[in-house]
Amino acid sequence: MPAIALVANPHSRSCDPEDVAERLRSLGADVELFDMNDPERAAASGCDRLAVAGGDGSIAHAAAGAGKAGVALAVIPAGTANDFAKRMGLPRELADACRLAVHGTELREVELGWMDERPFVNVASAGLPAPAARRAQAWKRRLGALAYAAGAVAAGATARAVPVAVDCEAGRVFEGDAWQVTVAASGAFGAGSQIDEADPHDGKLEVVAVAAGPRPGLVALAYRLRSGSLSSHRRARRRRCATAVVRAPDGTGWNVDGEIVEAGTSNFRGQGEAFRLVVA
Repeated sequence: MPAIALVANPHSRSCDPEDVAERLRSLGADVELFDMNDPERAAASGCDRLAVAGGDGSIAHAAAGAGKAGVALAVIPAGTANDFAKRMGLPRELADACRLAVHGTELREVELGWMDERPFVNVASAGLPAPAARRAQAWKRRLGALAYAAGAVAAGATARAVPVAVDCEAGRVFEGDAWQVTVAASGAFGAGSQIDEADPHDGKLEVVAVAAGPRPGLVALAYRLRSGSLSSHRRARRRRCATAVVRAPDGTGWNVDGEIVEAGTSNFRGQGEAFRLVVA
C-alpha cells in the first residue's frame, strides 16, 4: 500500500481535497492530507510519493519539494487550463489521474525553471500575458478555459509593450519594447498555447522575445501562440539558455504558470532532472 502525501487547496472551487483523498484511499493508498502552502513538509513526511491536486500554479512548488525530498510527484489536474498535464500527456479526468497517482510505475525526470527563487514548470512571461491572465482570472468561473482567449483579446486591445533587455550566457537576445517575453520550461501556457522548441527534459530554457509593432499585428502573434510557432514570428528572437536575465521596469507584471507576479530585473535558470514525475 503506497503512502501518499496529498497537497491540495482546501478553498478550491474545482477540487474537494477530502474527495480526492478518499478516491486515493479507495485505490489502496495510505493518504495524509496537507495544505497547498506546505509542500516541503508534505514531501518530507516519509511518503512514498507526493501528489498535488490543483492547477498549473500549484505544481511547481510541489515539484520542488518532491525533488528536494527525493520522492516522485503525481499530478492530479484540478485547474481550469491544466496546461502542464496536457503537455506531459497526463490524464485529466479525476478518476484516471488518481489511479495513476496510486498505481503508476513509470517515472520521468523533468526540469524546473526558476525565476529568482520562484520555481515554474510551464513558462514565465512578461508583456501581454500578464494583463491577459488578470482578465482571465476574473472570467474563469463564467467562461472556463475560454477565459484565457477572451483575456488575450482584451489585453491585445489595450495593453502596452514593455521595455526590456534580455541576456543569456551567450550574449544579448533582445533589447527594446516587446509585446511579450517568455522564458519557457515545458513551454505550455494559456489554455492551449505552446512553444514547440521547449523541452521539459533538457534542463535548458527557451527564451523568446517578440518586438512590439503595430497593434493589428497581434492577430498573427495570437495565431502563432496557439499553433506553437511563436519563435517563427518575424519579430521574434529566440535562444536556448541555461541561464537568462530579463531587465524590465520595477513592478512589471509577469504571468508565471498562471499566477501574476510583479518584478523588475529577474534572473532565470533551468534545473535539469529537478524532480521525477509519475507518467504511466
